[in-house]
Amino acid sequence: MFLVILTLLFSGRLSAEPYAFITNQLDNSVSVIETKTQKVIKTISITGKPVGVAVNNKKSQVYISTPNGGGFAVIDSKKLEQINQVKVGGASLGIAVDAKGERVFVADWYENTVSVFDTQTFKQIKVIKVGKSPSGMMVSQDNRWLYVANRVDDTISQIDLKTLRTRNTTKVGTHPFGLSVDKKGERIYTANVESDDVTVLENTYLKRMATIKVGGRPYATALALNDSLLFVTNQDDSTVSVIDTATLKVISEIEVGEKPEGISTQPDDQYVYVANWFDSNVSVIDAKTLKVIETIKTGEGSRAFGLFIAE
Repeated sequence: MFLVILTLLFSGRLSAEPYAFITNQLDNSVSVIETKTQKVIKTISITGKPVGVAVNNKKSQVYISTPNGGGFAVIDSKKLEQINQVKVGGASLGIAVDAKGERVFVADWYENTVSVFDTQTFKQIKVIKVGKSPSGMMVSQDNRWLYVANRVDDTISQIDLKTLRTRNTTKVGTHPFGLSVDKKGERIYTANVESDDVTVLENTYLKRMATIKVGGRPYATALALNDSLLFVTNQDDSTVSVIDTATLKVISEIEVGEKPEGISTQPDDQYVYVANWFDSNVSVIDAKTLKVIETIKTGEGSRAFGLFIAE
């Protein structure tokens, strides 16, 4: 009987996941959404105006950048509580973790650097100089490259994760912010806030493959359905543009909440979550039907910039 109860409890815990971690900048909090029930199950207080999110599935941790706190907070993704606060300096914004879960990367908006930390000790390993106002970051799935969007420089930097040196930097649209890398590591997509478009780059020499017009002030991007669709949040239009990655054409515009910012895809590769800053909620899009199927109330000023859904 004991084993039956234990099995039920354990299976129930597994079925409750994954969780979406939504930063609420104006509330100084993180809303935890249980994606199975589409409900907020906990709100975690995080000081320092939290913005960026990076999930480390290998260590069951979530990293939250705190621009006003000069660093990042560490959340235990099983216990759903903060367990550490790490100082970086300047104003941290974009945050990412490598594919092995061994290193976390923090973009410093003021210092024009990316700081690298060990996820075991949280000691700083290196500081890498990049372009002006680094923001969005993404690690390729083969753990070879870190891509950094340098907003003021209108560039993307490609950092070699073996040497922790910049290998290449290339011009994109005006004020790149959020970006995505496909599973094969062959394409990089970046949302350019001021030129209202998305730049598509190939990974070898960072050559431009295409420039795709989207909505007003595109902020962040996410891939779904085996990388066949790219979703782009348009802040000024309160929409999400959907791009067919085979044709590199916009095939749909989906109305969401006001000022959509962060966007991330559930591990099932079908449901896309959008954090709406002004409406303080999250829209859930079905990538197959291209319709909003749920709206979830969160905290004030939801931004969730980064990969915010745990496996």
